[in-house]
Amino acid sequence: MNWEELKEECLHCERCGLCTTRTNVVFGDGVPTAEVLLVGEGPGQHEDEQGLPFVGRSGALLDSYLHAIDLDRKKNVFIANIVKCRPPKNRDPLPEERAACLPWLREQFRLLRPKIVVCLGRIAAQQIIRSDYSVTKEHGQFVEKDGVLFMGTFHPPALLRNPNNKPVAFEDFAALREKIREICTSTY
Repeated sequence: MNWEELKEECLHCERCGLCTTRTNVVFGDGVPTAEVLLVGEGPGQHEDEQGLPFVGRSGALLDSYLHAIDLDRKKNVFIANIVKCRPPKNRDPLPEERAACLPWLREQFRLLRPKIVVCLGRIAAQQIIRSDYSVTKEHGQFVEKDGVLFMGTFHPPALLRNPNNKPVAFEDFAALREKIREICTSTY
């Protein structure tokens, strides 16, 4: 399956109940050859309306961090989510919803073959890095799994709710830039 076939199939997904309340499937956004993959937990209201991940205020914050380290969803990064449809009232995705949607992310991962994966927030980090991962204690630390580096950092909406964490989150992105320079060959 290639990228366009995967996207087309995903846009018609009915694997879980989230399909009944969505406006749009949020497949992801960015460059399908990116060495860096960012993964959030799931779309919010604005993402559901526009069909794109991390838009609105949280998207503007994420984009500002990305731009500060020379990443851009139009040039050299891909952004996806654990679940592709918005959970009602922006609640956390249920385990069965994550399980139903995870094959889409796995296939994106298989096609991208990223060198670095950044988990944005607790749910993404616990799903991808380790089930007991603590973003507040372990953010910015890289973990190697099967030749891929994984890092967890704060979820952009959480940074908007608690701006005191913005400086440490920015340090995580600065560490990401250094790691990209160290191991990626075509990002910069």
